[in-house]
Amino acid sequence: MTTPRISVLIDTHNQERYIEQAIVSVLEQDFPAEEVEILVVDDGSTDRTPEIVGKFVPRVRYLRKENGGQASAFNACIPELHGRIVSFLDGDDWWAKKKLAAVAEAFERNPEIAAVGHGYYEVRDDEPPREMFVPEKTCRLDLTSVESARFANAGLTLLGTSRLSVRREVLNRIGPVPLEVVFFDAPVFSFALALGGAIILDEPLCYYRQHSQNLYAPTTLDEATLHRRIDRLGFLLSYVPPRLAEFGVAPNVIDAFVESPRLEFERARLQFGEGGRREVFRTELRRFRAHYERPNLGYVLFTWLVCSCALLLPPHRFYQMLDWYSRNNVKRLRSMIASAQPKVPANSFRRVPVAERDL
Repeated sequence: MTTPRISVLIDTHNQERYIEQAIVSVLEQDFPAEEVEILVVDDGSTDRTPEIVGKFVPRVRYLRKENGGQASAFNACIPELHGRIVSFLDGDDWWAKKKLAAVAEAFERNPEIAAVGHGYYEVRDDEPPREMFVPEKTCRLDLTSVESARFANAGLTLLGTSRLSVRREVLNRIGPVPLEVVFFDAPVFSFALALGGAIILDEPLCYYRQHSQNLYAPTTLDEATLHRRIDRLGFLLSYVPPRLAEFGVAPNVIDAFVESPRLEFERARLQFGEGGRREVFRTELRRFRAHYERPNLGYVLFTWLVCSCALLLPPHRFYQMLDWYSRNNVKRLRSMIASAQPKVPANSFRRVPVAERDL
């Protein structure tokens, strides 16, 4: 086989229900088969995954390793790949047929970029997709300014694993990722934004499946899972900023890029009792200021009313109140008296109902 243009890395662990659909979606791409290599890395499955993947050998290379998490699979497999572009796919997701062709064209048209992402359909278990998440238009994400860092942060989900393709030379510069990150995509797409930026295509090119065994976004969450998420996010916040600085990103741009995840981390800690009412007050005030600008008087009063509740209620009660507020869409009442301009336009990245003709 000549040097492939694109390497496809499919990671899987105990996904016997879904892995065949993932592999077939790559084999059926509207892209020359001789220009693609496919490697499935099995992170220690104990179900029928090996048997199912075996049906596709030798067209698909199969690498089995001891269970160590997605980051360990990434570290083990990147040296095994030969393509100039590496596209990633989780074993429980699948791609639209034109995915690789669209990605390859985007890299050709933009020789300076490090990565390509795109929109996606959301699928719950085996149900038909009901929503897609897409940018308003094809756009570029990078870390060249404070404004672009905020915009990039708002669109990061479009660079998640099954949406992410990266130039091989960029992956070589990034190198192995720490096992503590568990999922490799967050550091990889963050560093890619620093090493050339990313183009985000304005069409859904993959199907992102949510189910009870999903390691990143399970359909049900218990307290232990939430604690693990907090620990992962805390590690990322300690690991990513120093490396972004190594890649030449300015300190104020780094601060803008990690502002939202840092606030998410602090809020999660507070919900589990790791802090008092004053800390909740300061965090919520920072959150309002981080996301909005040019508020009218009604919005200012509303902000201080919410933050004052943080001083009156125990942290867990306060966040229960916010959860109720969100679930019941009470913010529509706020919009009658309060307005502020989002720092990132609300329609830049949006959920769109799926019509039958879109599939």
